[in-house]
Order: sequence, then structure tokens, then C-alpha cells
Amino acid sequence: MTCPTCRPANEPSAAKTSTTNLGPVQVTALNLHPVKSTAIRRVDSAYVGLAGLRGDREWMIVDDAGDMVSAREINQLFTIVADTPQTGGTADLTLSAPGTEPLEISFPYAGRLAPARLFTRPHTQVRYAGPAADRWLAGVLGRDDLHLVWCEDPLQRSLNPQFSRPEDHAVFQDGYPVTLASTTSAALLSDWAGKDLAVQRFRANVVIDGNEAFVEDTWTSVRIGDVPFRVAKAVDRCVMTTIDPVSLDRSKEPIATLAKHRRWDGKTWFAIHLIPDAEGEIHVGDEVTPA
Repeated sequence: MTCPTCRPANEPSAAKTSTTNLGPVQVTALNLHPVKSTAIRRVDSAYVGLAGLRGDREWMIVDDAGDMVSAREINQLFTIVADTPQTGGTADLTLSAPGTEPLEISFPYAGRLAPARLFTRPHTQVRYAGPAADRWLAGVLGRDDLHLVWCEDPLQRSLNPQFSRPEDHAVFQDGYPVTLASTTSAALLSDWAGKDLAVQRFRANVVIDGNEAFVEDTWTSVRIGDVPFRVAKAVDRCVMTTIDPVSLDRSKEPIATLAKHRRWDGKTWFAIHLIPDAEGEIHVGDEVTPA
């Protein structure tokens, strides 16, 4: 049985690499994104909570209407570095960007409470960080309608019931608490495209190596180190993956190649969404055991 939304049984397998030289499946990178759509922050270990990795996407940027603003709309968000204690920061949140003084922010426990929305999903109550953060964002991004908000209570944001349980929840991830991607799958995608498509484009929390390309499509659960996860579904990819995270240039890739090799149900697919079944620490080098 494959995960929901993963490659249908009647589709030809995408796993066409040899398994001859494949070794144990291991974590090769762990990534946090303290503010949604800002620069990736690599860590050696991460604490897994039921709403995702601690320090991952607990903050985001919204407009005056309370709607999420991401790098799909403002590419320059990728140039903002956000740090928390989990990524070596000394404050609850530190924002930095080229040519701008860093800004340290404390959790806004008494900040304005107001609704915000990710995509078209129901509104979530968030805490606004305040005018200092708004001014900093305006200086970096050139817009005065942007606001930094914090998810004080992940329990209020439930997941799609088709792929989750009532007790599952998340903070500001697109849909599910944790995303896992494979370097061997990214390598095969690069071969198909005839150009390097780094796995970083997919902004996964957990990056693994040692598996056959796209074998993750067949997983229904996985253990990373000592922490068990359910596979919720495959990840349908959006245009944000077409933005080079370094140059900020846009192209047709990887969506164009995914559309040729990894398209079904009217969408293109790469990586898998995970839901933690327990809390615990995971590390780079941990063994990954699928089921």
C-alpha cells in the first residue's frame, strides 16, 4: 500500500536508479525555517513536537488583510535570515538581511490577537509582533503593509481530515507538520531535467539519502532515529520551487520536468508530508526505517 496521493498503482514506477551502491537510509540534513518563506537554517539536530520541528515556521508574514505573504509573491523573502535558539540565535527571534541592522524580537505574548489565513484555509488566531517588526520588514522589502505574526497555539490549527487524525495539528507549515525529501530522488529529477535541481528548492525539513529514487512514494510510516511518523500524503509542488534560492531567478524548472514524469491528479509531486506520532530528538546521521 502506498501513501495517499502518492504514485497510483497503475502508474509506471519513477524509481529507475540502481540499488547496487545504496547503503543504509540516513538523514543527511535537517532544516528549519523560523519565519515561513525565509532562508533555510540547517541544524545538526532538532526536537520533534507534535506540531512539527521546534522552531520551524512558528512565525510568518501577513498583509493588512491577514493573508499569508510568501516568497511566491516576494522573492526577496529568501534573503531574510531568521534565527531562534534552535538555530543558534540569542533571542526568541532575530531577523537579519543584507545592508540592514538585525532586529531581535521576543515572543509577543501580549501582542495584538487577530485572525490570519494561510491560502484559503480557515483563519487562525495569531499574535502580531508589533510596529518595530513592521518597520524592519518595510525597510527590507519595500512594502508598508507587511506584518510579522507568531503562532501562539498550534492546537487551533487542525489538518485536512482526509489525511490526518482529529488530534493532529500544525503551526504555519503549508499543510502538515514535517516534510521529507530524498537526495536520490532529486538527483534523478536533475537527470531528467538535464540540469542540477538542488533538493534545497523543495524546502524539506528532513533530507535523506541511501534510498532508491522515489521509493518514499511507497511508504505509509517511517521511523527517524527513535521518533515514529505517519506519512500523510505526497507533496504537490507549487511555483515557489521555480525560484532559485540563491540567485532568486525564476525558471520553468522543476515544475516542467515534474509535469513530464511526476504528474497525476492534475498536480506535480515531489517529497512526502509526515505527521509525528511521538515527540523526541532527531539528528543528522539518524537511520531512517520505512514501513
